[in-house]
Amino acid sequence: MENTRMYADGLTAVPSPVPLPTADPTSSAPTPTTAAPTAAAPTSSRRRLLWHLGEMALAMVAGMLLLAPLWELAGTALGVGDALARPEVAALVMATNMTVGMTVGMRYRAHGWHAVGEMAAAMYVPFLLLLVPFRAGLIDADALMLGGHLLMIPAMVLVALRHRHEASAPVRRNRVVVALAHRWPAGLALLVTVDMWVDPSVLSPWTMLVLPGGYLLLGVARRTLGGRGVLATQLAGLVCWVALTLVAVKAGGRTADWLVAFGWLAHAGWDLAHHRNRRVVPRGYAEFCAVLDVTLAAVMVLAILTTDA
Repeated sequence: MENTRMYADGLTAVPSPVPLPTADPTSSAPTPTTAAPTAAAPTSSRRRLLWHLGEMALAMVAGMLLLAPLWELAGTALGVGDALARPEVAALVMATNMTVGMTVGMRYRAHGWHAVGEMAAAMYVPFLLLLVPFRAGLIDADALMLGGHLLMIPAMVLVALRHRHEASAPVRRNRVVVALAHRWPAGLALLVTVDMWVDPSVLSPWTMLVLPGGYLLLGVARRTLGGRGVLATQLAGLVCWVALTLVAVKAGGRTADWLVAFGWLAHAGWDLAHHRNRRVVPRGYAEFCAVLDVTLAAVMVLAILTTDA
């Protein structure tokens, strides 16, 4: 019988990135058609390890971005905002936010609860260790936060190394869950803007320089600017947004606000074009930018319309 782990609400099979062990004792024996192990195996293993750590980092950031505003709202509503602002409490709240995001990510990838528990310990233990010197007055709040995050990195690596050879079985997941997971760049972009929806504001005109600059930097790093007309197109975009930025700075006031909102919204079309033709940047980056640009533009329009001229 196939060794398959299933979730109760699952409908869509997701293949395991690691081959499942087999009960056939002869399956591991070399055959004339079996390729001998090469140096690519360690490289692939390191790549999977780095990818796993990267996924954990993204999940932790997502947890912080999503849950931090909820803690703030709850603290205000319950009258415990000052208690939550204390450095030792804030550190543990941050560890909790990261743990929630990490747990969701690891369970989606079918990691066992034992591995999830050890990774959660990697979130909490560094802060708990530093609470002793903090309470003794040996370190300040900044050192508590910085030191906790620095110690967290090797702790995460150790946990990932400890479980790197574990094979996760295929998992059946609901099609809706799979579809949402495939749209993670859009979800991350929405999480990044949560705070702005609570307190809408208009960004500085100078932030528009990031829009074409990100494409040029990624294009240079990925060496994807060499196609016919690609570099010229990116430079033309740079000129357009630099000109729009300078006009907004010169105009000032409400006119500048509308120009900034328009600049971010217009760049969403730039993102969609690159997402469609798969040029210069990864499609995930283009998707993230498109959702981010539209959302920020909408927030800025809301801020303009709800404030006095």
